[in-house]
Amino acid sequence: YDDGYGPTGDGSVLRTNIQPVIPFKLNDNWNLISRTILPLIEQDDLPAPGMSEFGLGDVVQSFFFSPKDPCNGWIWGAGPVLLLPTATDAVLGGEKWGVGPTFVALKQNGPWTTGFLANHIASFAGESSRDDINATFLQPFVTYITASKTTYSLNAEATYDWEASQCSIPLNLNVSQLIKIGNQPISIGAGVRYWAESPDNGPEDWGFRLQVTFLFPKS
Repeated sequence: YDDGYGPTGDGSVLRTNIQPVIPFKLNDNWNLISRTILPLIEQDDLPAPGMSEFGLGDVVQSFFFSPKDPCNGWIWGAGPVLLLPTATDAVLGGEKWGVGPTFVALKQNGPWTTGFLANHIASFAGESSRDDINATFLQPFVTYITASKTTYSLNAEATYDWEASQCSIPLNLNVSQLIKIGNQPISIGAGVRYWAESPDNGPEDWGFRLQVTFLFPKS
């Protein structure tokens, strides 16, 4: 949840991301990891006061080709990222098809995990009356997990819009706990974020996030 949107600062957005991450074994040396972000968006007083909308946003689909064995302690993956114009209303998406490269790398050292995720998406087709998409995303992160499976994480989700020459940088602090319901491991978390930088008419100050992750470890 974030607010402070729009010219009056009265707009708010509640975004629910359905985000499956699924690994596939390609051979003895390589895996393919699929990461999908499917957003359900509820926004109020956007794009103008008195207007509201609820529906599906644009899907971001990433594929990472990742070696099975770490390289000098680093786990990494690289591949394509796709932007799919699946929004159910024009105000919830860009009405553009996009494509670009994506890369992720992380290293584990005891209870600490550090790394980053990056991608760049440029539009190549879609509604001609809409602005082109040309954006770089960078997400550095660090996490610490305790013996009781409590995880503390800090990350930034920086996006630079090359078309508008504007940057958005929310800083996220999250705490999650791994539990079991029956035989099903689940991570439940909550956190806050601060908008260190946002584009014109973008969110301001503080937001919050709730997270539930169902884990299906390989037996």
